[in-house]
Amino acid sequence: MAFFSRNDDNPLPKDDRGAGSFNQYKYNLLPSNARVVLRLADSNPHQEELEKVVDNGEQNLETAISRRSIEDERTDAPMVIRLFAGSRVTGIVGTVPRGLESVVDEALSRLDKRGQKVRIPARIAKTRSGLRVELLMGQTR
Repeated sequence: MAFFSRNDDNPLPKDDRGAGSFNQYKYNLLPSNARVVLRLADSNPHQEELEKVVDNGEQNLETAISRRSIEDERTDAPMVIRLFAGSRVTGIVGTVPRGLESVVDEALSRLDKRGQKVRIPARIAKTRSGLRVELLMGQTR
């Protein structure tokens, strides 16, 4: 998985910029296979929240994302992610890497059109840099 960043203007540390690539998606932003994942960016400030989820042993994690408003699009606001962990919604756990918001929006739209819950499955991975959230995009096919 390659880090998605086209310039060095990104204020986030290199190990917290998230990961994903358009190369993992077909022309209509459909994941090319069931193993496609998208690692969230900006998780360093949310390590305590992620530790709570891990400590509670939650296994079936899903995103709690609202579609981007026109104002968010206009100001190019980051797409923040929260998780459904058991019966509660967590605080913010990260953001979608810059430039890949359309992939997440399309997955949410695809789920909605099918009449399924508009939630992307997720997991928490332990890395050298701390805990990171990975969205299981391939499961939205």
